[in-house]
Amino acid sequence: MATQLDTEFEQDLAERGYSRRQMAKAAALLGAAAATIRVTGAAAQQAAKAVAGAVRIGANECWTGPFPVAAEAAFKLVKEGNRYEPDNEHQKLFDAVASVEGIPADRVVAWPGSSDPLSRVAVAYASPTRGIVTADPTYEAIWRTADWLGAKVTKVPLTSDYAHDVKAMLAADPNAGVYYICSPNNPTGTVTPIADIEWLANNKPKDAILVVDEAYIHWVDGPNAAKLAATRDDVLILRTFSKLFGMAGMRLGLTFASPVLMEKMMRYDGGQVTGMLPMTAVACGTASVTQAALIKARRAEMNAAREKAVSHLTAKGIKVIPGSHANMFMVDWGKPAKPMMEALLAQNVQIGRSWPIWPNVSRVSVGSMKEMEAFNAAIDKVWKA
Repeated sequence: MATQLDTEFEQDLAERGYSRRQMAKAAALLGAAAATIRVTGAAAQQAAKAVAGAVRIGANECWTGPFPVAAEAAFKLVKEGNRYEPDNEHQKLFDAVASVEGIPADRVVAWPGSSDPLSRVAVAYASPTRGIVTADPTYEAIWRTADWLGAKVTKVPLTSDYAHDVKAMLAADPNAGVYYICSPNNPTGTVTPIADIEWLANNKPKDAILVVDEAYIHWVDGPNAAKLAATRDDVLILRTFSKLFGMAGMRLGLTFASPVLMEKMMRYDGGQVTGMLPMTAVACGTASVTQAALIKARRAEMNAAREKAVSHLTAKGIKVIPGSHANMFMVDWGKPAKPMMEALLAQNVQIGRSWPIWPNVSRVSVGSMKEMEAFNAAIDKVWKA
């Protein structure tokens, strides 16, 4: 017998234009069968499988692990692993984030990374009649989920300076259910101005959701969009600990949004996913977010390594997409990217992939200074203009 929750779920999807077949996919995507998404490819990680022993600068990971003080906090929770939640760990995380970001703690929710909330946004707020608008190129997880479910997806090219073209995004689908901005953008690392993000928030349909993915925001020494989620009920901000904080394998992410917005996203399973986070990851995240001096130092270290690689490439006449403020940059080889990826891998350097809209361009993650020196040496061996 269907529960009331099941009935409400189906009714909501039916009212938004989903067929029975699409409803079955949505049900498999979330709730008790959430693991199904991992075999659909809808929200799988896009990076290639790591090659053992290679210089790994293809998945936008941090070249090092958590801050030592954060690792200590995680280890303390290892020793208290007999308790489901030794001492209100979730709330400590929410309070720490709230104090840093200047937003209410009840608008902070923790997740095992970003893929789950991105998928939930697609289910809860997009549909065959009211789709998702994204940039192109950008991170594909949300539109891959929407496409798999049968929701409409509209892609809009970046501006000439590689920001999201917010006015073109609204014009492309004035009745969309979700507008998605990734800033700094993956794969370009470029930032969309806060004023443009605010413009889209103020001019989109009132019942549409603006999603701002700030997975790489800690690499930026500048403003962020978090405060939009402090006062509005139609903006969702995404964060992750996988990048600057060096916690990719610990799988911890955050959303900032009004409780009302989150309630609709979480009603399919009652928030089970957020309640099952490893306490080690939660404690590590709590200790990390307040480390302003360590964040600044790690950012500076990455910037220096990125500049070393970019300068080396441009000195050889190789085009680099300008304006990255993240731990990645895009290299335009002027010829198909795949053979260049293979040639560098033969030198034991694993870089990232290309995007369909830019088949001649590879994404390169920024590793340690030593790793970027190895990248430069490999370029010297394989590059032929």
